[in-house]
Amino acid sequence: MCRIAGLINAALPENVLKDTVQQMCDLQKHGGPDDSGLYTSVADSLVLGNRRLALLDLSAAGHQPMVYQNRYHITYNGELYNFISLKEELKNLGHSFHTHTDTEVILAAFAQWNTLAFARFNGMFAFAIWDDQQKELLLVRDAAGMKPLYYSTASGGLAFASEIRAFKPVSYLQQPNSNWPVFLMAYGHIPEPVTTLKEVKPLHKGFFLKYETRSGKQSLQSFAHYSYSLQQLDSAETSSSLVKAFSESVERHLIADAPVGVFLSGGLDSSIIASVAAGIKKSDLNSLSLYFEEKQYSEKKYQDILLEELQVKPHQYLLKESDFHEFFPEIMRDMDMPGCDGINTWFISKLAAQQGLKAVLSGIGADELFGGYPSFRRIEVAGMMQQVPYILISAGARSRIKKFNRVSYLKMDGIKGIYLFLRGHFTPNDIARRLDATEKEIWSVLNELPVLNEINNVEIKNQASWMEFNMYMQNQLLRDADVMGMAHGVEIRIPFLDDSFVRLALSIDPAIKYGGQLPKQFLIDCYKSSLPKSVWNRPKMGFSFPFQKWLSNSSYVKEMMHNSNAATQYFYQRFMQGGLHWSQLMSIILLSNVSEI
Repeated sequence: MCRIAGLINAALPENVLKDTVQQMCDLQKHGGPDDSGLYTSVADSLVLGNRRLALLDLSAAGHQPMVYQNRYHITYNGELYNFISLKEELKNLGHSFHTHTDTEVILAAFAQWNTLAFARFNGMFAFAIWDDQQKELLLVRDAAGMKPLYYSTASGGLAFASEIRAFKPVSYLQQPNSNWPVFLMAYGHIPEPVTTLKEVKPLHKGFFLKYETRSGKQSLQSFAHYSYSLQQLDSAETSSSLVKAFSESVERHLIADAPVGVFLSGGLDSSIIASVAAGIKKSDLNSLSLYFEEKQYSEKKYQDILLEELQVKPHQYLLKESDFHEFFPEIMRDMDMPGCDGINTWFISKLAAQQGLKAVLSGIGADELFGGYPSFRRIEVAGMMQQVPYILISAGARSRIKKFNRVSYLKMDGIKGIYLFLRGHFTPNDIARRLDATEKEIWSVLNELPVLNEINNVEIKNQASWMEFNMYMQNQLLRDADVMGMAHGVEIRIPFLDDSFVRLALSIDPAIKYGGQLPKQFLIDCYKSSLPKSVWNRPKMGFSFPFQKWLSNSSYVKEMMHNSNAATQYFYQRFMQGGLHWSQLMSIILLSNVSEI
């Protein structure tokens, strides 16, 4: 796991290229504290940079950028979970290896199969490979989009990095995207392909970009994607296949030459992972948990119940309101791009780093794949409402009740309108008020991006799954996991998003996958015999904090709001009066504190 950066630009002198990439890497040092390196090809006006977080082959042999056959150079961020089997296959094809890293396996695979290698990779990854013979640079991102990779082809060159903040030294890429506040207020995050910089965008997940330095030509091509199919039609057989596939996934995710742990909130998903991982690692597994003095938010009793049964090394931390106030400004600075959540992930990652852990397993993905959110129950009604003439339901758009006033989003066609109706934060009217714009201007921005797939032919609850997987998880949860984890030099691994497991989950008959009385009933049935009943037969709490109270008491926020404009103060007063959710206030805070991001 690392942070990467690079530049190709014939208009810049060698020393400027090197200095710029070095600065780009330095700005990402938190995500790669163990080592750093540059590769320069003067003749090609190219510099690749890397900040390394060592998890496999902790020796100097794992240094990056890495070269193979004196031709292929790579700077790589991620983990390849099937690298051991790929390595054996490549050895049989005549390749030799000098390290124990997955990095070298990626290089050998590319040397053997070229771009066809990418579809064979099971992992989370974002990397750049320079082919010194063909004079081509390839940027590659995993199929689930777990690892970020941003790039720009402005000004006759190519620039890329793992974080948006890393582009600060690139002088010609500093023009801001004036529309990002609109997206933040509507979604609570900035959805791909939007970023805070006008000329910088994310590489699509499951795609590679090829850039030819001789001609300046570029091409974008998909190498992997996920789709729904109906292959698993028998409940008992599917259950057996799922348990086996997930055990194999967890085992792959535990591979490391550095200490690995597991987040244990006390909820179903993290409990399943901890139980499976404990059976594999025996007594050599670390668990990490947060709990609170505020009993209505604390899950400690569920954590304790599970810890009594598991042979793990438990690390439980009482997170106090005073800790939140102390670290909130630092959390704001660590966000990279603004988003209304991720603070919880920041604190649990901080605990992991304090315990000397470099990788931790997370339960992200289970809700999206198996129906854990209210959207799975609500999407059918939302779809029917979307077909009703808007004038018949428009009264709700003027409501102060959040779940009603978002009805205006149903004017938008397709899954985007449904998503914003179910999960949106502010209405276009409120956004216009805060940003001193017209409502028409706000609608114009939101209608333009993001452009989403047409999924009407997908079964209705699979539509909810697609929406949560490709929008909420992609733009909120995965970005939080990457940025907030790497802020502490901690890699967050996600077994539910293992490529083989995802493909199995997407092939299960919806009647099986989403059936039953409880959310994620099928997942519960697969593991209820190995988990205490109190863990799976309980209300869903999510991974949340007492934010409403803590933000109300924050002197940092109070001072910021006091010095803000009238529109900002209006929303703050709504929050203090109980008319605004804390996540909505977070967007207002971020808009008022752009310099910290």
